[in-house]
Amino acid sequence: ARKRLNPLRTVVAWRGRAEWDQVMVGLYCGDSRLQQDALDRVSAWKSRYGPKMPLAVDCTAELICCKVLDSSGRLKSHELILSYGLALVRFVNLITERKQKMVSISLRQLAREVDIPVWIVDLRHELTHGKLPRLALCRKGCDVVLDWLRKMYWNRQLGNNLCEENEYEDEEEEQEEVEANEVLDNDAWE
Repeated sequence: ARKRLNPLRTVVAWRGRAEWDQVMVGLYCGDSRLQQDALDRVSAWKSRYGPKMPLAVDCTAELICCKVLDSSGRLKSHELILSYGLALVRFVNLITERKQKMVSISLRQLAREVDIPVWIVDLRHELTHGKLPRLALCRKGCDVVLDWLRKMYWNRQLGNNLCEENEYEDEEEEQEEVEANEVLDNDAWE
């Protein structure tokens, strides 16, 4: 008799789809209390899953943690810049690391390939090698990266990678604004 093959099962750190969805909504809701609850859940996932935790989940949690700390008013401006800076540097490094191991490609090129705005890579470069940028630029970078993670990872996990037509127009306007601010910030760094 033929044995019936069982479908391949994957062990994950979350209890089920409902918990996953609840954490995603909590992380992106904007309410710092609910965000902290979601961060606590991600922390529990990390303790269960260890190094198998998806990079996007880890990066999202680090960036949301920065926003929660920022909204608490407990950290000074310099401390917030360092906190946002570390999270942004880790994001760029971790997201581009896999492709970088295959072939030596510049971070700017890798960013273009995965649709990360190039100015985020430039911000990472300044955080790593230059003078620390203004807090406003770090906050903006965090928001852009969180939006990228939502679109490129979280929504796709939900099977909801559709967006409205005018969302692309908003992104183009936002990119132009960021590039204008970048020029101002570069002048300030020099």
